[in-house]
Amino acid sequence: MNKKYSLPKTLRRINTHYCSGCGHGILHCLIAQTIDELGLRKKIIGVAPVGCAVVAYDYWDFDVSEAAHGRALAVATGIKRCLADSVVFTYQGDGDLASIGLAETIHAANRGENLTCIFVNNACYGMTGGQMAPTTLINQKTATTPRGRNPHFGEGWPLKISEILATLNGVSFVARATLSSPAKVKETYQYIKKGFINQIDKKGFSLIEVLSPCPTIWHKEPIDSLKWIEEEMVKEFPLGIIK
Repeated sequence: MNKKYSLPKTLRRINTHYCSGCGHGILHCLIAQTIDELGLRKKIIGVAPVGCAVVAYDYWDFDVSEAAHGRALAVATGIKRCLADSVVFTYQGDGDLASIGLAETIHAANRGENLTCIFVNNACYGMTGGQMAPTTLINQKTATTPRGRNPHFGEGWPLKISEILATLNGVSFVARATLSSPAKVKETYQYIKKGFINQIDKKGFSLIEVLSPCPTIWHKEPIDSLKWIEEEMVKEFPLGIIK
């Protein structure tokens, strides 16, 4: 019998702590597959800040550093400047990257730091209780917007961080993908691979935004969460290569 698939070498075989239907497990696997394919295991260093994926190092069999909430790109900048031959990436949620760490995000991108950023957008603060995030959709209910996000009540509009970063000269590659179908997962993999290759080629800052399901906080079944991404999130956050 021909083997069609095997566990990536850089992905540990352990039980998951993520909720049913969560997208983090898929993304962890895609990153591990990319590292295996590009032969980066001895050069790769990940940075995981506070959030649902703060213990990403439990799943990956390569070097990973923790960072304070929102400070992943500051830590990654320091690592990359000290170890210039390494390949450094951050793995950040929307609350972390687009709110608490927005200054670090904007300035690392503007400086053209030669880093790869994986931006997990599930339109909420997942780990801390489901509060409104910068990427929460209009009318989306959260712990802090129980009637739905309303920009006319001082709650603002969804922040399109990928489009904002694409305007900066130091940014070489920006793409938005989703985990809502097998075909889209494959596309996500290609964008992640492109982000790592750009760093290897010293092209500057790359960001791959991934629309990811959060069934627990969204109060939806896993299948319905995938449908919600396709039917609602993609309207606000169009997919494809932005820069």
